[in-house]
Amino acid sequence: MQSPSKLCVATGSTQPAESRLQGWADLPNGLLDSILALSGSFRDLLAFAATCRSWRAAFSSYPSKSAFCAKFPPLLVQFHVLVEPAPDVPSNIHHELRTCKVIDPTNKNIALRCQIPLDIYVGEKRFVGTSYGQLISCHGGYCIVFDVFSGAEVSPPRLPFDGDFQMEFYYCGTLTAPLTSPNSHLLVGTQTSLFDWPVGSDSWSELQLSDARIEQIVEWNGQFIAMDDSYKIYTLHLSPQLGLQEITTEWVGDLPPCSYVKPWLIVCGDMLLMVSCFSTMSPSYSVLQCIPHRLDISTTPAKWMEVKQLDNWALFVGGDVRGRPFSCLRPERWGGRSRWLYYGGHRSIAVHGVGDEPDPSGARRIEYERTRSRKLWPLWVYPSMFYLDVQ
Repeated sequence: MQSPSKLCVATGSTQPAESRLQGWADLPNGLLDSILALSGSFRDLLAFAATCRSWRAAFSSYPSKSAFCAKFPPLLVQFHVLVEPAPDVPSNIHHELRTCKVIDPTNKNIALRCQIPLDIYVGEKRFVGTSYGQLISCHGGYCIVFDVFSGAEVSPPRLPFDGDFQMEFYYCGTLTAPLTSPNSHLLVGTQTSLFDWPVGSDSWSELQLSDARIEQIVEWNGQFIAMDDSYKIYTLHLSPQLGLQEITTEWVGDLPPCSYVKPWLIVCGDMLLMVSCFSTMSPSYSVLQCIPHRLDISTTPAKWMEVKQLDNWALFVGGDVRGRPFSCLRPERWGGRSRWLYYGGHRSIAVHGVGDEPDPSGARRIEYERTRSRKLWPLWVYPSMFYLDVQ
């Protein structure tokens, strides 16, 4: 930008030149919206919002910020990253330091910061999920929802546990809408129940589960779809009361879902996919095969149909099964590639082919694992600022 921060707007007016001068802060909202629409990365959005108060207000009032979630890739948060000691620190007094690191796939050399409390990944709190830029953790029947990048916290009432707090087994946690939305609910799944907290209310409702636990919940075409540990799927209803209704499905293909491949659900536009990943060996190298199946509800029962070509989509998944997978349309816009799976590892981002796409990472050691543990694994997130659209 010019310095000083004044620019001359050419008009046909005969007014004195001084009255035709406008500051960068005085640009009209229509022009600022056009600038926002041309943003090419999360870094561009941060720079825009940090320019001045009026530009930040323009970003806050921009009516379709959620569209950036399809335009840009999510950010990768890595935990327990080793901090290199300063050159002048003697080796005999060096103590190993670790921190969180945020990676933007559009520019991996740009440092970004998050605000995740230390006790989330070294203490007793249990991570249960990410949703709308929030990280959800539980301990002792209490849940905390906090913004990954601002650190702002929301504390619901205590879960209505009985006895031994169900042995502290939490299997999933998600929001149904951004925290600022008037219809936002927090859903938390345990070994035997699914709990629902209307954000801002005084109590939870509980749905007791009979023979399976809920491990993933996604929103697809205006409804919520839940998957249990047997890979059955259900429509989830919040009103008039919390409930699940099984969707009868039929598998079409040679690899039905099972615990061996640990499949997961992901939404790509109007498609709901179940993705199964497993390694295959050859004499010289190994590859990861990622096979997506699309849910076809036009038949009865509904069918899971194999997708050999994922067209213009890229997928993002981390190592923790409770972390939310993401999709991104036309990743070539930011330097990515369609039909690739971006796996967030401890040290880097690994890429694998999806469907019939050749795997680009052929190596003796494949970097891909999905697990559930007390130690936090890398997670993909979009900042909450992307979800604050004007209601």
